[in-house]
Amino acid sequence: MIDSQKAGRLSDVDLIVGAALEAGKIALGFFRQSPEVWWKNNGQSPVSAADFAANESLAATLRSARPDYGWLSEETDDDAARLKHETVFVVDPIDGTRGFLSGLDLWCVSVAVVTDGRPVAGVLYAPALDELFVATTDGQALKNGKPISVSHRVGDAIHRLATGEDMLKSFDPDFRKTVERVKHVPSLAYRLAMVADGRLEGTIVKRNSHDWDLAAADLILERAGGALVDLAGNALRYNRAEVSHDELCGASASQLPEFLRQLSHRRDG
Repeated sequence: MIDSQKAGRLSDVDLIVGAALEAGKIALGFFRQSPEVWWKNNGQSPVSAADFAANESLAATLRSARPDYGWLSEETDDDAARLKHETVFVVDPIDGTRGFLSGLDLWCVSVAVVTDGRPVAGVLYAPALDELFVATTDGQALKNGKPISVSHRVGDAIHRLATGEDMLKSFDPDFRKTVERVKHVPSLAYRLAMVADGRLEGTIVKRNSHDWDLAAADLILERAGGALVDLAGNALRYNRAEVSHDELCGASASQLPEFLRQLSHRRDG
């Protein structure tokens, strides 16, 4: 764990990078080792010993370094006291737990600093892939220290889109011809990072995603030239009383209007 005195002197982004790296190392120790698993949300969602261990590491480092910040984590019982804090940590110790438990590499540690409802620093760390995504509000998004950018495909180029088959069938027939539907990515945060670094043009997010799935990836996508919005085109707000979200779209700025038009057509139809 990061030394508490040293942690207190770090900038927010350096603090969350160090905390995410340490939590990722801990989670990686459980990967493909058949960790103990429990079920939450009436048996709908798995949570493992790795999730809890990574969460404990993140909480110990971050909350001791910034005791004046609020805390919101998927694996910590929610406390309404966070709403009184201007700045909060928003954490998912393992985003993509199902993939993690299946032995897939596509999972990550997600940590964001949210101030006045919007992320100001964000980190995604995918230990099994040795990939670290970092962003702040005053610079470019980085992947392993190098700037990343969304795809700039235009015109009739094929759109690589992460969406459900049922949703794709409801789009305009001509638009469907331009879409390459990608294989399911179990981590929503990592899927958004794939849009940020240009491997996807966009992703449609079904209802009931949560702040901890989204906040860090939202900022990374924004600083890479894209956006994550609701279907009315509005940016998301975090650290509300309600932490779940309706349908969303994440895409490069150039592609987002067309994707939203298709989603509007689906709803209107």
